[in-house]
Amino acid sequence: MSASLADPVEVVNFGCRLNIAEGEGVRAAARAAGVRDTIIFNSCAVTDEAVRQARQAVRRALRERPGAEVVVTGCAAELERAAFAAMGARVVSNDAKGLTQSYGGGAVTVGARPYAPALSGADHARAFLGVQTGCSHSCTFCATVLARGTARSASVDAVVASARTALTRGQREIILTGVDLASYGDDSGTTLAALVEALLALPVERLRLSSLDPDRIDDALFALLTQEKRMMPHVHLSLQAGDDMVLTRMKRRHRRADAVRLIERLKAARAEIAIGADLIAGFPTEDDAMFANSLALIDDCDIVFGHIFPYSPRAGTPAARMPQVGRTIARERAATLRDANARRRQDWLETQVGRTASMLVERDGVSGHAENFAAVALTALAAPGTIIDVRLNARDGDRMIATPIEAKDIAA
Repeated sequence: MSASLADPVEVVNFGCRLNIAEGEGVRAAARAAGVRDTIIFNSCAVTDEAVRQARQAVRRALRERPGAEVVVTGCAAELERAAFAAMGARVVSNDAKGLTQSYGGGAVTVGARPYAPALSGADHARAFLGVQTGCSHSCTFCATVLARGTARSASVDAVVASARTALTRGQREIILTGVDLASYGDDSGTTLAALVEALLALPVERLRLSSLDPDRIDDALFALLTQEKRMMPHVHLSLQAGDDMVLTRMKRRHRRADAVRLIERLKAARAEIAIGADLIAGFPTEDDAMFANSLALIDDCDIVFGHIFPYSPRAGTPAARMPQVGRTIARERAATLRDANARRRQDWLETQVGRTASMLVERDGVSGHAENFAAVALTALAAPGTIIDVRLNARDGDRMIATPIEAKDIAA
Protein backbone atom coordinates (compact mmCIF):
# COMPACT_ATOMS: atom_id res chain seq x y z
CA MET A 1 0.00 0.00 0.00
CA SER A 2 1.29 3.47 -0.82
CA ALA A 3 -0.13 6.92 -0.18
CA SER A 4 0.56 10.39 -1.48
CA LEU A 5 2.02 13.19 0.59
CA ALA A 6 -0.28 15.75 2.24
CA ASP A 7 -2.59 17.01 -0.49
CA PRO A 8 -6.22 18.16 -0.91
CA VAL A 9 -6.53 14.87 -2.81
CA GLU A 10 -4.99 11.92 -1.01
CA VAL A 11 -4.60 8.75 -3.08
CA VAL A 12 -3.86 5.46 -1.34
CA ASN A 13 -2.72 2.73 -3.72
CA PHE A 14 -3.00 -0.93 -2.81
CA GLY A 15 -1.46 -3.86 -4.64
CA CYS A 16 0.42 -4.01 -7.90
CA ARG A 17 2.71 -1.67 -9.81
CA LEU A 18 -0.08 -1.05 -12.30
CA ASN A 19 -2.20 0.40 -9.51
CA ILE A 20 0.71 2.65 -8.50
CA ALA A 21 0.98 3.89 -12.07
CA GLU A 22 -2.78 4.36 -12.44
CA GLY A 23 -2.93 6.13 -9.08
CA GLU A 24 -1.19 9.14 -10.61
CA GLY A 25 -3.96 9.44 -13.18
CA VAL A 26 -6.54 9.16 -10.41
CA ARG A 27 -4.87 12.03 -8.53
CA ALA A 28 -4.69 14.19 -11.66
CA ALA A 29 -8.35 13.57 -12.51
CA ALA A 30 -9.53 14.41 -8.99
CA ARG A 31 -7.42 17.57 -8.87
CA ALA A 32 -8.81 18.65 -12.24
CA ALA A 33 -12.32 18.17 -10.82
CA GLY A 34 -11.42 20.66 -8.07
CA VAL A 35 -12.32 18.38 -5.18
CA ARG A 36 -11.01 19.12 -1.69
CA ASP A 37 -10.42 17.01 1.41
CA THR A 38 -10.87 13.80 -0.52
CA ILE A 39 -9.34 10.39 0.13
CA ILE A 40 -9.32 7.96 -2.78
CA PHE A 41 -8.53 4.30 -2.14
CA ASN A 42 -7.25 2.58 -5.29
CA SER A 43 -7.94 -0.97 -4.17
CA CYS A 44 -6.67 -4.44 -5.03
CA ALA A 45 -8.50 -7.78 -5.10
CA VAL A 46 -5.78 -10.30 -5.92
CA THR A 47 -6.48 -12.07 -2.59
CA ASP A 48 -9.18 -11.90 0.05
CA GLU A 49 -6.57 -10.35 2.36
CA ALA A 50 -6.13 -7.49 -0.10
CA VAL A 51 -9.87 -6.87 -0.06
CA ARG A 52 -9.93 -7.05 3.74
CA GLN A 53 -7.17 -4.44 3.96
CA ALA A 54 -9.12 -2.12 1.65
CA ARG A 55 -12.28 -2.50 3.73
CA GLN A 56 -10.33 -1.82 6.92
CA ALA A 57 -8.69 1.30 5.48
CA VAL A 58 -12.02 2.68 4.23
CA ARG A 59 -13.71 2.11 7.60
CA ARG A 60 -10.83 3.84 9.39
CA ALA A 61 -10.96 6.83 7.06
CA LEU A 62 -14.72 7.20 7.47
CA ARG A 63 -14.30 7.05 11.24
CA GLU A 64 -11.26 9.30 11.61
CA ARG A 65 -12.00 11.82 8.83
CA PRO A 66 -15.77 12.41 9.08
CA GLY A 67 -15.59 15.62 7.06
CA ALA A 68 -13.68 14.12 4.13
CA GLU A 69 -15.17 12.50 1.07
CA VAL A 70 -14.06 8.88 0.83
CA VAL A 71 -13.89 7.36 -2.64
CA VAL A 72 -13.08 3.73 -3.48
CA THR A 73 -11.94 2.54 -6.89
CA GLY A 74 -9.80 -0.30 -8.20
CA CYS A 75 -10.42 -4.03 -8.38
CA ALA A 76 -11.90 -4.59 -4.90
CA ALA A 77 -14.36 -1.76 -5.48
CA GLU A 78 -15.31 -3.28 -8.83
CA LEU A 79 -16.05 -6.66 -7.26
CA GLU A 80 -17.67 -5.42 -4.03
CA ARG A 81 -19.33 -2.18 -5.09
CA ALA A 82 -22.41 -2.65 -2.86
CA ALA A 83 -20.34 -3.43 0.24
CA PHE A 84 -18.23 -0.27 -0.06
CA ALA A 85 -21.22 1.88 -0.90
CA ALA A 86 -23.00 0.54 2.19
CA MET A 87 -20.09 1.78 4.32
CA GLY A 88 -20.71 5.32 3.07
CA ALA A 89 -17.95 5.52 0.45
CA ARG A 90 -18.45 6.64 -3.13
CA VAL A 91 -17.47 3.96 -5.63
CA VAL A 92 -15.79 4.70 -8.96
CA SER A 93 -15.34 1.91 -11.47
CA ASN A 94 -11.93 0.84 -12.75
CA ASP A 95 -12.67 2.06 -16.28
CA ALA A 96 -13.74 5.48 -14.99
CA LYS A 97 -11.13 6.12 -12.32
CA GLY A 98 -8.93 8.22 -14.59
CA LEU A 99 -11.77 10.48 -15.75
CA THR A 100 -12.21 13.96 -14.29
CA GLN A 101 -16.01 13.67 -14.32
CA SER A 102 -15.79 10.68 -11.95
CA TYR A 103 -14.86 13.05 -9.13
CA GLY A 104 -17.03 16.04 -10.00
CA GLY A 105 -20.38 14.52 -9.13
CA GLY A 106 -23.14 13.30 -11.39
CA ALA A 107 -23.41 10.23 -13.58
CA VAL A 108 -20.43 8.95 -15.55
CA THR A 109 -20.84 6.97 -18.75
CA VAL A 110 -17.83 5.02 -19.95
CA GLY A 111 -18.01 3.75 -23.50
CA ALA A 112 -15.57 1.56 -25.37
CA ARG A 113 -12.25 3.37 -25.52
CA PRO A 114 -8.58 2.43 -25.88
CA TYR A 115 -6.48 1.96 -22.79
CA ALA A 116 -4.39 5.03 -22.01
CA PRO A 117 -0.88 4.47 -20.62
CA ALA A 118 -0.56 5.01 -16.87
CA LEU A 119 2.62 6.70 -15.64
CA SER A 120 3.62 6.88 -11.99
CA GLY A 121 4.64 10.18 -10.41
CA ALA A 122 7.88 12.10 -10.61
CA ASP A 123 8.54 11.36 -6.93
CA HIS A 124 9.72 7.83 -7.77
CA ALA A 125 13.29 7.23 -8.89
CA ARG A 126 11.92 4.61 -11.29
CA ALA A 127 8.95 5.18 -13.57
CA PHE A 128 6.20 2.55 -13.52
CA LEU A 129 4.52 2.62 -16.92
CA GLY A 130 1.24 0.72 -17.27
CA VAL A 131 0.79 -0.34 -20.90
CA GLN A 132 -1.97 -2.94 -20.68
CA THR A 133 -4.99 -3.84 -18.53
CA GLY A 134 -7.39 -6.75 -18.26
CA CYS A 135 -6.86 -10.38 -19.20
CA SER A 136 -8.37 -12.62 -21.87
CA HIS A 137 -7.34 -15.88 -20.24
CA SER A 138 -9.49 -17.87 -17.86
CA CYS A 139 -7.26 -19.04 -15.00
CA THR A 140 -9.60 -20.68 -12.53
CA PHE A 141 -8.28 -18.86 -9.45
CA CYS A 142 -8.25 -15.30 -10.78
CA ALA A 143 -10.90 -12.60 -10.44
CA THR A 144 -8.99 -10.06 -12.52
CA VAL A 145 -11.11 -10.54 -15.63
CA LEU A 146 -14.18 -9.86 -13.46
CA ALA A 147 -12.61 -6.65 -12.16
CA ARG A 148 -10.84 -5.35 -15.27
CA GLY A 149 -12.41 -7.10 -18.25
CA THR A 150 -10.62 -8.58 -21.23
CA ALA A 151 -7.14 -7.51 -22.28
CA ARG A 152 -6.66 -4.03 -23.76
CA SER A 153 -3.39 -2.43 -24.76
CA ALA A 154 -2.23 1.15 -25.08
CA SER A 155 -0.90 2.14 -28.48
CA VAL A 156 2.85 2.05 -29.08
CA ASP A 157 2.86 5.78 -29.84
CA ALA A 158 1.04 6.61 -26.60
CA VAL A 159 3.42 4.47 -24.56
CA VAL A 160 6.45 6.07 -26.20
CA ALA A 161 5.04 9.53 -25.42
CA SER A 162 4.61 8.58 -21.76
CA ALA A 163 8.15 7.19 -21.66
CA ARG A 164 9.44 10.49 -23.06
CA THR A 165 7.68 12.28 -20.20
CA ALA A 166 9.44 10.04 -17.67
CA LEU A 167 12.83 10.61 -19.29
CA THR A 168 12.30 14.37 -19.52
CA ARG A 169 11.69 14.60 -15.79
CA GLY A 170 14.90 12.66 -15.11
CA GLN A 171 13.72 9.11 -14.46
CA ARG A 172 16.39 6.82 -15.85
CA GLU A 173 14.72 3.45 -15.34
CA ILE A 174 11.31 2.49 -16.72
CA ILE A 175 9.37 -0.55 -15.60
CA LEU A 176 6.65 -1.76 -17.96
CA THR A 177 3.66 -3.20 -16.16
CA GLY A 178 0.19 -4.53 -16.86
CA VAL A 179 -2.31 -7.11 -15.70
CA ASP A 180 -1.10 -9.58 -18.35
CA LEU A 181 1.93 -7.77 -19.73
CA ALA A 182 3.06 -10.53 -22.08
CA SER A 183 -0.27 -10.29 -23.95
CA TYR A 184 0.48 -6.66 -24.86
CA GLY A 185 -0.64 -5.99 -28.42
CA ASP A 186 -2.86 -9.06 -28.83
CA ASP A 187 -5.82 -6.72 -29.34
CA SER A 188 -4.04 -4.39 -31.74
CA GLY A 189 -1.80 -6.56 -33.90
CA THR A 190 1.55 -5.78 -32.30
CA THR A 191 3.71 -7.47 -29.65
CA LEU A 192 5.51 -6.73 -26.41
CA ALA A 193 8.82 -7.21 -28.21
CA ALA A 194 7.86 -4.54 -30.75
CA LEU A 195 6.95 -2.15 -27.93
CA VAL A 196 10.28 -2.80 -26.19
CA GLU A 197 12.16 -2.11 -29.43
CA ALA A 198 10.30 1.19 -29.83
CA LEU A 199 11.19 2.21 -26.28
CA LEU A 200 14.83 1.26 -26.76
CA ALA A 201 14.96 3.76 -29.61
CA LEU A 202 14.68 6.39 -26.86
CA PRO A 203 17.62 7.34 -24.62
CA VAL A 204 16.32 5.10 -21.83
CA GLU A 205 19.17 3.70 -19.75
CA ARG A 206 17.39 0.88 -17.93
CA LEU A 207 14.25 -0.98 -18.98
CA ARG A 208 12.63 -3.62 -16.81
CA LEU A 209 9.53 -5.79 -17.30
CA SER A 210 7.07 -6.87 -14.65
CA SER A 211 5.55 -10.37 -14.47
CA LEU A 212 5.48 -12.37 -17.71
CA ASP A 213 3.63 -15.54 -18.66
CA PRO A 214 6.36 -18.08 -19.55
CA ASP A 215 4.43 -19.39 -22.56
CA ARG A 216 4.35 -15.91 -24.14
CA ILE A 217 8.09 -15.23 -24.32
CA ASP A 218 8.64 -15.51 -28.06
CA ASP A 219 11.96 -15.53 -29.88
CA ALA A 220 12.00 -11.75 -30.35
CA LEU A 221 11.37 -11.03 -26.68
CA PHE A 222 13.84 -13.75 -25.62
CA ALA A 223 16.53 -12.11 -27.75
CA LEU A 224 15.87 -8.71 -26.19
CA LEU A 225 15.97 -10.11 -22.66
CA THR A 226 19.24 -11.92 -23.25
CA GLN A 227 21.13 -9.68 -25.71
CA GLU A 228 20.08 -6.08 -25.03
CA LYS A 229 22.19 -4.62 -22.22
CA ARG A 230 19.67 -1.92 -21.38
CA MET A 231 17.15 -4.66 -20.60
CA MET A 232 17.83 -5.42 -16.97
CA PRO A 233 18.91 -9.03 -16.23
CA HIS A 234 15.86 -9.74 -14.09
CA VAL A 235 12.97 -11.86 -15.38
CA HIS A 236 9.85 -12.32 -13.27
CA LEU A 237 7.59 -15.17 -14.39
CA SER A 238 3.98 -15.95 -13.60
CA LEU A 239 4.57 -19.62 -12.74
CA GLN A 240 1.91 -20.02 -9.99
CA ALA A 241 2.75 -23.69 -9.29
CA GLY A 242 5.31 -26.40 -9.97
CA ASP A 243 2.99 -29.39 -10.33
CA ASP A 244 1.40 -30.31 -13.66
CA MET A 245 -1.93 -31.40 -12.22
CA VAL A 246 -2.26 -28.15 -10.27
CA LEU A 247 -1.29 -26.16 -13.35
CA THR A 248 -3.94 -28.02 -15.36
CA ARG A 249 -6.60 -27.30 -12.75
CA MET A 250 -5.52 -23.67 -12.70
CA LYS A 251 -5.90 -23.62 -16.53
CA ARG A 252 -2.39 -22.32 -16.91
CA ARG A 253 -0.88 -22.53 -20.38
CA HIS A 254 2.51 -23.99 -19.46
CA ARG A 255 3.74 -27.08 -17.65
CA ARG A 256 6.54 -27.57 -15.16
CA ALA A 257 9.07 -28.74 -17.75
CA ASP A 258 8.33 -25.67 -19.88
CA ALA A 259 9.25 -23.34 -17.00
CA VAL A 260 12.44 -25.25 -16.17
CA ARG A 261 13.51 -25.35 -19.82
CA LEU A 262 12.82 -21.63 -20.35
CA ILE A 263 14.92 -20.63 -17.36
CA GLU A 264 17.74 -22.94 -18.42
CA ARG A 265 17.71 -21.21 -21.83
CA LEU A 266 17.65 -17.73 -20.27
CA LYS A 267 20.55 -18.54 -17.96
CA ALA A 268 22.55 -20.18 -20.76
CA ALA A 269 22.15 -17.07 -22.91
CA ARG A 270 22.73 -14.53 -20.13
CA ALA A 271 24.11 -16.05 -16.95
CA GLU A 272 23.53 -12.97 -14.76
CA ILE A 273 19.74 -13.05 -15.16
CA ALA A 274 18.00 -13.27 -11.78
CA ILE A 275 14.70 -15.13 -11.71
CA GLY A 276 11.56 -14.06 -9.89
CA ALA A 277 8.25 -15.89 -9.84
CA ASP A 278 4.66 -15.72 -8.64
CA LEU A 279 3.66 -18.83 -6.69
CA ILE A 280 0.37 -19.83 -5.05
CA ALA A 281 0.37 -22.27 -2.13
CA GLY A 282 -2.59 -24.41 -1.17
CA PHE A 283 -4.54 -24.35 -4.43
CA PRO A 284 -7.70 -26.51 -4.26
CA THR A 285 -6.96 -30.28 -4.43
CA GLU A 286 -3.20 -29.69 -3.87
CA ASP A 287 -1.89 -32.65 -1.87
CA ASP A 288 1.51 -33.09 -0.20
CA ALA A 289 3.15 -34.52 -3.33
CA MET A 290 1.83 -31.70 -5.51
CA PHE A 291 3.07 -29.14 -3.02
CA ALA A 292 6.48 -30.85 -2.93
CA ASN A 293 6.76 -30.27 -6.68
CA SER A 294 6.11 -26.55 -6.20
CA LEU A 295 8.61 -26.41 -3.37
CA ALA A 296 11.27 -28.10 -5.51
CA LEU A 297 10.61 -25.57 -8.29
CA ILE A 298 12.38 -22.88 -6.25
CA ASP A 299 15.67 -24.74 -6.61
CA ASP A 300 14.97 -26.22 -10.04
CA CYS A 301 14.27 -22.76 -11.49
CA ASP A 302 16.73 -20.84 -9.30
CA ILE A 303 13.97 -18.52 -8.05
CA VAL A 304 15.54 -15.78 -5.93
CA PHE A 305 12.64 -13.30 -5.93
CA GLY A 306 9.47 -15.10 -4.99
CA HIS A 307 6.06 -13.41 -4.86
CA ILE A 308 4.39 -16.07 -2.75
CA PHE A 309 0.94 -16.06 -1.20
CA PRO A 310 -1.59 -18.60 0.06
CA TYR A 311 -4.54 -19.39 -2.16
CA SER A 312 -7.75 -17.63 -1.18
CA PRO A 313 -11.06 -18.32 -2.92
CA ARG A 314 -12.39 -15.47 -5.03
CA ALA A 315 -16.15 -15.35 -5.46
CA GLY A 316 -17.28 -16.12 -8.99
CA THR A 317 -14.17 -18.09 -9.98
CA PRO A 318 -14.19 -21.84 -10.83
CA ALA A 319 -11.47 -22.60 -8.25
CA ALA A 320 -13.75 -21.36 -5.46
CA ARG A 321 -16.06 -24.29 -6.25
CA MET A 322 -13.29 -26.89 -6.16
CA PRO A 323 -12.47 -28.97 -3.04
CA GLN A 324 -10.49 -26.63 -0.78
CA VAL A 325 -7.38 -27.64 1.18
CA GLY A 326 -8.08 -25.21 4.02
CA ARG A 327 -6.65 -21.81 4.83
CA THR A 328 -4.39 -23.03 7.63
CA ILE A 329 -2.69 -25.52 5.33
CA ALA A 330 -2.40 -22.93 2.57
CA ARG A 331 -0.76 -20.45 4.94
CA GLU A 332 1.65 -23.08 6.28
CA ARG A 333 2.66 -24.09 2.77
CA ALA A 334 3.13 -20.45 1.77
CA ALA A 335 5.40 -19.95 4.78
CA THR A 336 7.42 -23.01 3.76
CA LEU A 337 7.81 -21.66 0.23
CA ARG A 338 8.88 -18.26 1.55
CA ASP A 339 11.49 -19.84 3.84
CA ALA A 340 12.91 -21.88 0.96
CA ASN A 341 12.95 -18.84 -1.29
CA ALA A 342 14.66 -16.72 1.39
CA ARG A 343 17.43 -19.31 1.71
CA ARG A 344 17.85 -19.43 -2.05
CA ARG A 345 17.99 -15.64 -2.27
CA GLN A 346 20.53 -15.33 0.52
CA ASP A 347 22.75 -17.99 -1.06
CA TRP A 348 22.54 -16.09 -4.34
CA LEU A 349 23.37 -12.79 -2.65
CA GLU A 350 26.47 -14.38 -1.12
CA THR A 351 27.71 -15.01 -4.68
CA GLN A 352 27.45 -11.27 -5.34
CA VAL A 353 29.97 -10.34 -2.62
CA GLY A 354 33.07 -8.77 -4.13
CA ARG A 355 31.43 -7.94 -7.44
CA THR A 356 30.81 -4.54 -8.96
CA ALA A 357 27.33 -3.46 -9.97
CA SER A 358 25.42 -0.50 -11.34
CA MET A 359 22.62 0.70 -9.09
CA LEU A 360 19.82 3.22 -9.36
CA VAL A 361 19.80 5.36 -6.22
CA GLU A 362 16.37 5.78 -4.61
CA ARG A 363 14.93 8.88 -2.96
CA ASP A 364 16.69 8.39 0.38
CA GLY A 365 20.12 8.53 -1.27
CA VAL A 366 21.37 5.32 0.33
CA SER A 367 19.25 2.50 -1.08
CA GLY A 368 18.42 1.16 -4.51
CA HIS A 369 18.65 -1.85 -6.77
CA ALA A 370 21.37 -3.35 -8.92
CA GLU A 371 20.70 -4.35 -12.52
CA ASN A 372 19.65 -7.84 -11.38
CA PHE A 373 17.25 -6.28 -8.85
CA ALA A 374 19.38 -7.14 -5.82
CA ALA A 375 18.56 -4.64 -3.08
CA VAL A 376 21.56 -2.46 -2.25
CA ALA A 377 22.34 -0.20 0.73
CA LEU A 378 25.17 2.32 0.35
CA THR A 379 27.78 3.17 2.94
CA ALA A 380 27.72 6.81 1.78
CA LEU A 381 25.07 9.17 0.44
CA ALA A 382 24.59 9.50 -3.31
CA ALA A 383 22.34 11.76 -5.37
CA PRO A 384 18.79 10.31 -5.63
CA GLY A 385 17.86 9.25 -9.14
CA THR A 386 21.44 8.76 -10.29
CA ILE A 387 22.93 5.52 -11.60
CA ILE A 388 26.27 4.80 -9.99
CA ASP A 389 28.82 2.00 -9.97
CA VAL A 390 29.27 0.27 -6.64
CA ARG A 391 31.31 -2.48 -5.08
CA LEU A 392 29.24 -5.10 -3.27
CA ASN A 393 31.08 -5.67 0.00
CA ALA A 394 28.83 -7.90 2.09
CA ARG A 395 25.36 -9.36 2.47
CA ASP A 396 23.13 -7.99 5.21
CA GLY A 397 20.01 -10.13 5.32
CA ASP A 398 18.19 -9.68 2.01
CA ARG A 399 20.30 -6.76 0.79
CA MET A 400 23.84 -6.01 -0.21
CA ILE A 401 26.06 -3.43 1.51
CA ALA A 402 27.96 -1.47 -1.13
CA THR A 403 30.53 1.28 -1.50
CA PRO A 404 30.35 3.80 -4.37
CA ILE A 405 33.20 3.40 -6.85
CA GLU A 406 34.87 6.59 -8.00
CA ALA A 407 35.51 6.98 -11.72
CA LYS A 408 39.27 6.80 -11.17
CA ASP A 409 38.82 3.46 -9.35
CA ILE A 410 36.91 2.07 -12.33
CA ALA A 411 39.66 3.18 -14.70
CA ALA A 412 42.26 1.54 -12.50
